[in-house]
Amino acid sequence: MNENNAQINEEILYREWVPAVKVIKIIMLSVFLLNSIIGIIIVAFIPRNLIFIGWIFGAVSLLLLLLYWNFRGIRIALTRHYLDVGYGILNHKKIFLEKITGCEITKAYFRRYGGLGVRFGLDGSWAYTTNFGQAVKLFFQKGRPFVFSTRNPQKICHLINEITRI
Repeated sequence: MNENNAQINEEILYREWVPAVKVIKIIMLSVFLLNSIIGIIIVAFIPRNLIFIGWIFGAVSLLLLLLYWNFRGIRIALTRHYLDVGYGILNHKKIFLEKITGCEITKAYFRRYGGLGVRFGLDGSWAYTTNFGQAVKLFFQKGRPFVFSTRNPQKICHLINEITRI
């Protein structure tokens, strides 16, 4: 069996879905609905030769919906060999536990990251945050610390420390 198949069949020790805070969801969906309604009204009252404006509003609505769907939460999976943290389609980190030198519980403060989402922190860390609450901060021999939102930072750090004997 090759290495990829072994990783696919590996037992998941911890799995979590950390949704974005409701305020972000409400704002995104409100902007989507407002843009869609304005687009429909414009299409209903503009001349046919300017119909491309309706297509622009439609494209923006579709983009907003895709952004909302993509960044609606963080997916976390931990096995005996790696931690997999995904935030949407393009933001995905697979961290082999042997590379982790430290794990600590932290908070994802606004003043450190300047908002929610995929962020660089003022402390030099790279973060995936869905709220300004509990998070895990991982340290490595090389590279930036990595922070991600979670509801159970104690459990994740405990499992990582137990597996890696940090």
